[in-house]
Amino acid sequence: MNEITRRDEVSLSGAALRGAPWKAAAIGGGVVTAASFGVGVLTGGGDLVWALGLGISLFALIAAIGAVAKPHEGDRVTRQARLWSLRHPWKFSLLPAAITVVLDYPVQLVLDDEGVFGSAVQSLWHGALVYLIAGILTLTLKGRARSGG
Repeated sequence: MNEITRRDEVSLSGAALRGAPWKAAAIGGGVVTAASFGVGVLTGGGDLVWALGLGISLFALIAAIGAVAKPHEGDRVTRQARLWSLRHPWKFSLLPAAITVVLDYPVQLVLDDEGVFGSAVQSLWHGALVYLIAGILTLTLKGRARSGG
């Protein structure tokens, strides 16, 4: 019986993300947030909530793809978790999507006028987009699970 629990899947996804390029993800998300907001201000429509949501989403995507891009690097546990993630891209993508929702919800709630329910819907929408994009990008890297890297 090779079935693993949902808890095990989350643990494997977390282990794969352990070696993610968090600094690059934070810089990338921050730069995109600043650029998006700056361009918006210059053109007369600066939307800080939208820019922050975009930056948070990009942060999660960079971390997710960076984590699985080099599956044969890191310690044994990290390598095994990354290989599992490449074989199960849709299950792996749930954790970056959840990270997006958790980070985006307070931004939506505090800075937007949508209220508790509207903020939750916006955050879930951003998480769904991260899930879809991370799943597709991880799926395109799936061949790295079989090759030497």
